[in-house]
Amino acid sequence: MLDKIKLAFALTIVVLGFWAYYWLNDSALVLRVLSVMGGIVAGGVIASFTEPGRQFIAFSRDAITEVKKVVWPTRKETLQTTAAVFAFAVVMAVFLWISDKGLEWVLYDVILGWTKT
Repeated sequence: MLDKIKLAFALTIVVLGFWAYYWLNDSALVLRVLSVMGGIVAGGVIASFTEPGRQFIAFSRDAITEVKKVVWPTRKETLQTTAAVFAFAVVMAVFLWISDKGLEWVLYDVILGWTKT
């Protein structure tokens, strides 16, 4: 129950930060942005003291650890893959254009006997 109260309080702090952004309409933009950032940071700190907050932090750490394990492609591999996709797209475009023109010829010229003006 205490966690729910803390989460509600954290959400209230975040909403107040956004409210302050509009309330400080005549103030400097830096102050307005700081009010939003302060609300988000304060809400996040308060939420981190709850059980769901601790679980989220643990999940985030695990996710960062897994991202560090990813083997990213080299520049050469990326360029080769991009070139292959581009070439396939060009070949498909030409194939579809030829198919369209072929069907147009068969339907309009051969079957219906229409001529273009």
